[in-house]
Amino acid sequence: MSSVMCPICRGDFEASLSISLPFCSERCRQVDLGRWFGEDYGFPREESSESEQEPEIN
Repeated sequence: MSSVMCPICRGDFEASLSISLPFCSERCRQVDLGRWFGEDYGFPREESSESEQEPEIN
């Protein structure tokens, strides 16, 4: 069996025993989802130059 680390609680668990991969439990899965909804996580956004921006529609 392979032991992995949960990205939320940092606890080690057996991957084959978890139905919430990559998390150790449903609780950690819900914590992660809450962080996405709360905008604690995000993707980097590259600022575009003014010439690449779409014109505003009034």
